[in-house]
Amino acid sequence: MVDPVNPSLPPDQVTVFIDGIELAAPKGSMIIQAADKAGIPIPRFCYHPKLPIAANCRMCMVDTEVGGRPAPKPSPACATPVMDGMKIFTHNAKAMQAQRNVMEFLLINHPLDCPVCDQGGECELQDLALGYGRSVNRFVESKRSVADENLGPLVSSDMTRCIHCTRCIRVTAEIAGTYELGGMYRGENLQIGTFDGKPLTTELSGNVIDVCPVGALTDKVYRFKARPWELIARPSLGYHDALGSNLFLHTRRGEVLRCVPRGNEAVNECWLSDRDRYARAGLYSDDRAVAPMVREGDQLREASWDEALARAVQILSDHRGDDLGMLVHPATSNEEGELLARLAEGLGCGNIDHRIAQLDLSDGAVAEPFAMRVAEIDTADAIIIIGSNLRHEVPLLHQRIRKAWKAGARVFVVNPVDFDFTFGSAGKQIVPPSKLAAALAELDIGEAARAAVLIGEVAENGPYAAAIRAAAVAFARRVGAKLCRIPQGANAVGLSRLGVLPTKRGARDMLRERRGAYLVHGIEPALDVVDPRATMEALGAAKVIALNAYASESLKAVADVLLPIGAFPETEASLTNLEGIEQQALPAGKLPGAAHSGWRVLRALGGDMAVPGFEFTTLDELRGSLASRTVTVARGAAPQVGSGLEVAVTRAIYRSDAVVRRSEALQSHPLTKGPCASVHPETAAAVGVLHDAMGRLGAATLPVMRDARVARGCVWIESGHVATAPLAAVSNVSLARP
Repeated sequence: MVDPVNPSLPPDQVTVFIDGIELAAPKGSMIIQAADKAGIPIPRFCYHPKLPIAANCRMCMVDTEVGGRPAPKPSPACATPVMDGMKIFTHNAKAMQAQRNVMEFLLINHPLDCPVCDQGGECELQDLALGYGRSVNRFVESKRSVADENLGPLVSSDMTRCIHCTRCIRVTAEIAGTYELGGMYRGENLQIGTFDGKPLTTELSGNVIDVCPVGALTDKVYRFKARPWELIARPSLGYHDALGSNLFLHTRRGEVLRCVPRGNEAVNECWLSDRDRYARAGLYSDDRAVAPMVREGDQLREASWDEALARAVQILSDHRGDDLGMLVHPATSNEEGELLARLAEGLGCGNIDHRIAQLDLSDGAVAEPFAMRVAEIDTADAIIIIGSNLRHEVPLLHQRIRKAWKAGARVFVVNPVDFDFTFGSAGKQIVPPSKLAAALAELDIGEAARAAVLIGEVAENGPYAAAIRAAAVAFARRVGAKLCRIPQGANAVGLSRLGVLPTKRGARDMLRERRGAYLVHGIEPALDVVDPRATMEALGAAKVIALNAYASESLKAVADVLLPIGAFPETEASLTNLEGIEQQALPAGKLPGAAHSGWRVLRALGGDMAVPGFEFTTLDELRGSLASRTVTVARGAAPQVGSGLEVAVTRAIYRSDAVVRRSEALQSHPLTKGPCASVHPETAAAVGVLHDAMGRLGAATLPVMRDARVARGCVWIESGHVATAPLAAVSNVSLARP
């Protein structure tokens, strides 16, 4: 049908006039959306473009006129759909009077906390009160007071300040899917809080802070540390999973005090996981490496950079070629990865690998970019999740799938544990790891035009990984789906492109067939490597050069030279995310003590050894010479499979890397449940474990929890704990009472 006002408009558009400006707007859209698109400001509190419309606050009242007939009263712009030929007045006398009246009512009970409120200086209520508030308060009655609630270690509440916009409720309900916040009581007694009085358990809880337009919900870790105008914002990236969430780090005098999301619709939209938001506190752990150290006898002592580099050069000179092994953390930046690859090539070393947590690489698998863009997952009509606790592995990818599910997508799950997802499933198979490939081969998803197959850490890191990957490729071809293998590390895709891969021995083989020396980059050997015990034994019997931001006890026990490097937020670096997109970050925090950026330390090391490719002097020169390498990847031996209970391993959400493990707030979070082994009640009963108790599993003694979500004949553990480390490298284990 042709628009009578503007015949040239498409049939799904209408013409509106906002403050005399003619605009085209989609049919069914709201006035506030048309105004925002045109850059016309309308005040609001409850409206948020990513949340369902609530129309609670009424701050966005506007005057409208349709067909020459004025509306009898102002309308909320967030809940009033546009109509063809509609005239909208956002700042005439009628609209301004309504907006000022609403502001007056909002301020009746709001406390004058601005001098002590952490939201002061970036408070939406404060800003709008300046333009729409009265200079005199006509209400002299006592203001109401609301008791604060303990929402956990991450979010602080001052609910007396709440204006009941319900943004936080909609975030936990619609975005996180946990429905943990709600409104209780009625009228002036209305309160926002949890229904059960327990802390927030969602992995996305920090987003309620971002959407709160007042100081009712604030960052508990950052609280009272600084004022907004004291902070400098530096663009950075999340480096705790492969999504590469865009964010800002807020610093004061070189100290990272806060982390907030940086909008990028193609990656993380406007959200941030708690892991990316609160890991910053781990930067200031007591065991930060602040000076070079060299071994003297049985102890490490501090040394100058000249002495430490000379010792490192001597070790590398004495152990060139096949006698050297290089272990690289999969979150290492592209710049450092390039230099490590050049160093390995210059020294004739084919033993370099970043796939340090993977057991079965008999198929020579390396990280690959998703075949479907992250933003396209929102519109998929079928999604198959294989071997992943996705909510913990990549929280915002899990949120994307929830978004697709709400839009009608069918989700199928093949897992060894019925993990807690915030979306329903059209089909679910809970089987031990050895049967994941067979279950996938038998899966029938019916018709699907846009299907995505996601393979996660349980599948990628386990002893049957090669078979599962082959089954996933065959399945994707059969149903016409896009294959999306989740990279096992924040920069696994980038490091694979740059050739940080073995041509002789991968990580497991170079540790089993011990080398004379190792260069270990960014790794805590007792926790980050698939077989910590074998790793500690191999490193303990060799010469070890360690580049790390932390001087952990396990590293100090084996290192002969410890070179302190900056953590990711302290350096200028780039990462390649799971889509294969290279993203850059600027340095935010100040390097501690005598630490240097990793690329500078590697340049000095390679330069002192006269290795080709280390002649540059600036980071721009290095970046200009980055190039993909085609490497014939050495295939490791398939792991031996034993008998007994099959072991399914996932990373504990807040024990995934060195920085996260040192964040006290995250370690206090309810999702950090500690080391334990979970088995099905029938499996436990078969070996005489009739209730939750301590149990002996191979070389580990752990609390055994009965959990009906675990597949029969299987034991589920979380890695990242010293107590569970002995089980991460085994396929099967026996269970007995200690």
